Amino acid sequence: MVSHLVDTYIWLIQTLTDAGPAGLPLGRIARLYRDRFGKEYPRRTFNNHRAAVAELFGVEIVCDRSTNAYSLDECAIDRRQAVDWLVNTFSVNSLLALGKERLSGRVSVEDIPSGHKYLTRTMEAMMERKELLIEYRKYSRDESERLHIHPYGVKEFAKRWYIVAWCVERAALRVYGMDRIRSLEETGGTFRLPKDFDLQEQFVFSYGPYLPEGRKPELVRLKAFGTEAAFLQDLPIHPSQALVERGDGFSVFRLYLVPTENFVMELCRRGPRIEVLEPASLRAAVRDELKKTIALYEP
Repeated sequence: MVSHLVDTYIWLIQTLTDAGPAGLPLGRIARLYRDRFGKEYPRRTFNNHRAAVAELFGVEIVCDRSTNAYSLDECAIDRRQAVDWLVNTFSVNSLLALGKERLSGRVSVEDIPSGHKYLTRTMEAMMERKELLIEYRKYSRDESERLHIHPYGVKEFAKRWYIVAWCVERAALRVYGMDRIRSLEETGGTFRLPKDFDLQEQFVFSYGPYLPEGRKPELVRLKAFGTEAAFLQDLPIHPSQALVERGDGFSVFRLYLVPTENFVMELCRRGPRIEVLEPASLRAAVRDELKKTIALYEP
């Protein structure tokens, strides 16, 4: 049931995206829906789906009264960069499911642990503001704990889905990896989403799914060599990244973020293809981690 609803929302967004600014009249949308899902699309159901799309994805479906055509609000489209990957992911998964036999052996995708198991259930709880009870085990602990959470949003990073939620027991905003959730169920309770909550704003100075938790962002300058410079320009490490200098065989990038341990490990992963110019504390942290790695391979 939940998977079908999410599939419908994604289909509706994709259909109106393809239609462009001119949009589509409800009759045309209903015919496309019947072709896709094999049943009628009453106006009341369509309006319910419009409301759900606005709440879940932040995308408004508006009606031009002069033409009675429905389209995606242009302002909403400009604000939904954070939603694009999620929409595309669900769209691809839907196409793969529909054409499984025809596309067999021709498409290769990476699996995201527990994403299929908990993602749609979490998104339904987000839409209906339902409190969840999860059994959660951290990597640093042998035993799991039971926590009551209010799911505010979901975030994907490095092949993992995360729930961004208010934890009742901690009385604070926390991030939970779905692959570390042992069980998830509804409690019957509900919650109110803060009016000013914005998932993007929560992570604007973060690298990955880690909240700053009081740490202030810092100016970071990275020097990339060879093809790594071109790679970073096409696929930035962080939204704040900007090219500030280009030389013979290198480029210098500026970022503004909280340099967490996760960010340090990302820089180490790139090895000699990248050098930290500043701050000195980050440069020292990367150097120390690389020294520890070298020590593992020395006699």
